[in-house]
Amino acid sequence: MATNNSSIDDYIRLAPVIPVVTIEDARASIDLAQTLLQAGLPVIEITLRTPAALDAISAIAKAVPEAVVAAGTILHASQISEVVDAGAKFIVTPGTPLLLAEQLRQAPIPVMPGCSTVSEAMTLASLGFDRLKFFPAAASGGAAWLTSVQGPLPGIAFCPTGGIDQANAASYLKLPNVACVGGTWVTPADALKASDFATIRRLASEAAALRTAG
Repeated sequence: MATNNSSIDDYIRLAPVIPVVTIEDARASIDLAQTLLQAGLPVIEITLRTPAALDAISAIAKAVPEAVVAAGTILHASQISEVVDAGAKFIVTPGTPLLLAEQLRQAPIPVMPGCSTVSEAMTLASLGFDRLKFFPAAASGGAAWLTSVQGPLPGIAFCPTGGIDQANAASYLKLPNVACVGGTWVTPADALKASDFATIRRLASEAAALRTAG
């Protein structure tokens, strides 16, 4: 079931950072996944923002089965079956309208739905989702927001994403209600375009060296 916390925890606690990747050329996806995996980041979120996204998810799932590829930027229920068929291990949304949340409850793979307010987090928790993406994290209150909600929302763990980089990731990861963080800084667009996997490996190794509070 999508709301199976043990399953989603198995994924989001594998490493402190989940690289969030918007990939333009699916041919680069296998080398990218192998580079991240070898550097200590086995989980990678491929956003459904480009025509290459589904092909990239499929390529990684088939060629690098040790990697955990997530499908991000899910906006419509119709995309659920598409990413499942492509081989995604779990689903991530940037935000979660009630209708979409109800449809995600039926997904055959785990889901980490997105929220940016206490009310949204409470609504998602009432539907069985208590491992949530906090997005856009920096613009929505950042580490201060997460600290503030720890008391009233003790059963929820977050993956803050948006405005997070190597310099501030540790301030999030030290919080007890943060399972991991997501970010684009590990896979810069220019490095991907140039197939500069040496730079990506270095950034990924630095990210993998970070630690969560738990």
